Amino acid sequence: MTTLDYLVAGGLGMALAACSGFRVFVPLLAANLAYLTGFMAPSPGFAWLGTWPAFGILATATLAEMLAYYVPVIDNLLDTITTPASFIAGTLLMTSALPDLDPVVRWGLGVLVGGGTAGMVQSGTALLRAGSTATTAGLGNPLLATLENFLAIVGSALGLFLPLLMAGLVVVLLLYLGGRFRRLFFRRAARSTNP
Repeated sequence: MTTLDYLVAGGLGMALAACSGFRVFVPLLAANLAYLTGFMAPSPGFAWLGTWPAFGILATATLAEMLAYYVPVIDNLLDTITTPASFIAGTLLMTSALPDLDPVVRWGLGVLVGGGTAGMVQSGTALLRAGSTATTAGLGNPLLATLENFLAIVGSALGLFLPLLMAGLVVVLLLYLGGRFRRLFFRRAARSTNP
């Protein structure tokens, strides 16, 4: 494989991992469809992701997850469940996209890049939803759910067809989120030292 092949595979994994921060099952379903149609071939150990039983489970889970975010109170509860789930999904998506690498390197990149990216995006959406709940009494949450559903679907599709472009957009998003988390951390630290 060439360096470009590795970059494309890494970009694909990173893009799908980021989308699992918006919705856990949408990018997994996108990867499943890409494997089923022969658009992509799964890496060793991930053939299960390209099966029809996986399609049935992932399609059902995707629909349930997307609809559940429109139910008040359930949406905030889901954020506590989907934060660790998105980390796992991001790890799987990144690892499954990386071919011909030593398993330790593949899984290391999967955990650090894929899981970290998914976890950071999911944490950002969870904080955004908590802010929306506090400021709009939850009335703004369906709009946020619609935006997240859209970003998960479009981001997954773009990740499959334009992985390097999507990876670049993900890096920009991660830098933005990192800056926001840093300001939030220092603001809270300043409040706790100056009561």
